[in-house]
Amino acid sequence: MTPSPLGRRQQGLLMTGGGALIISPDALLIKVIGLPDAEILVWRGLLTALGFIAIVVARHGRGALAAYRRCGWTGIGVALLFSLSTFGFVLGNQYTRGGNVLMILAGAPLIAALLSRCFLQERLPRRTWLAILACLVGIALIALDDAGVGSWQGNAFALLAATAMAANFTLCRTRQGVDMSPMLTLAGLIVAALAALHGLTGPGLTLPAGDTLGWLLLLCLGLLPLGFTLLQRGPLYLPAAEVGLLMLLEVVVGTLWVWWLLGERPTPAAFAGGALVLGSLLAKGLVDRRVERRQRALGAAQHEPC
Repeated sequence: MTPSPLGRRQQGLLMTGGGALIISPDALLIKVIGLPDAEILVWRGLLTALGFIAIVVARHGRGALAAYRRCGWTGIGVALLFSLSTFGFVLGNQYTRGGNVLMILAGAPLIAALLSRCFLQERLPRRTWLAILACLVGIALIALDDAGVGSWQGNAFALLAATAMAANFTLCRTRQGVDMSPMLTLAGLIVAALAALHGLTGPGLTLPAGDTLGWLLLLCLGLLPLGFTLLQRGPLYLPAAEVGLLMLLEVVVGTLWVWWLLGERPTPAAFAGGALVLGSLLAKGLVDRRVERRQRALGAAQHEPC
């Protein structure tokens, strides 16, 4: 039985919002693990690839290979774009201030909206544009203390990450009904291979031990594969811009994780920014729900017998 449009939308919101919340401890756990960026890239790529494979096999069983084949060349493009966004994020943080990276990444929903408008002719309601602009302001407030003059290379890497993320979600919308999340396996392998190819790991890469290994496995073998699988399925149900918008939950909740467990207290401006992001998403969700209920009521009234 085909779910109703309202049911599909709710499913997309739960998937995307849930995925963003699952990966929200990413920044916290990277701090706790404490490995150099180069080693994190290799282990992140290899372990997430294993996690993605496990999820695909658990979901599809003997049909796992068919799930990969259905993605076709579009899936390869998705994998490449996901890899670019990973490299852009990691290298952006290496070459410029973290606040700059966050503010540039907050532009991903706007980039996705423009790409979808140009290539897919998708129109967004005014409330979505207002929510995007409000969230941009909110993320700017969160990142204000850590923003400043940074290298153009770092800012360019952050812009690459935001654009690749937006293009990834937009590309998924070109194959309606096809789940592209299995191709994140290839993305993980690309990240690990490129990191190793360029000598980022140096000689003698070894698997960490003790608590470091435990946190690494939790993050890269558990949280990231599950969270990104849900996020990558978001475009099956929602416009690319809305998927990018809900991803901003990761920034807000991730900031709270770091404050709660590491004692890095956000500034009053950061609190205000987080409240603005969450408030904008909540307000948009409530308005969307009211509009959808009204549309359902009108549809039911039109189909009532005279």
